[in-house]
Amino acid sequence: MNTEEFVKAFYIEKQNFLKEYLSKNPESEVGQLIKSLNLTDRQNEIMEKIMDNSLTDVFYIILLGLDGSASIGGTQEIYELKDEKGNQLSGNIEDHAYEYFQENR
Repeated sequence: MNTEEFVKAFYIEKQNFLKEYLSKNPESEVGQLIKSLNLTDRQNEIMEKIMDNSLTDVFYIILLGLDGSASIGGTQEIYELKDEKGNQLSGNIEDHAYEYFQENR
């Protein structure tokens, strides 16, 4: 795995969470709670934007934190990430995270 694949995997997870939370037959507690609100179509659009932006913020800041570009819990430092084959995954996370999470690649 390379750095871009690592970031893309986070982006795919974000998309999967969003899809599950907003599905018509959710299995997760969050999805069931949202469904229980019986939102109108307009409210569903707003909820989707809220969830999409929230998940983007969470995943994006975690990735930037791992790269040393943002703090995690008030501590900012660079972490050395490697996959199980020893491939370096840190050092260029910020650029790929911006592409996927801010430019919606």
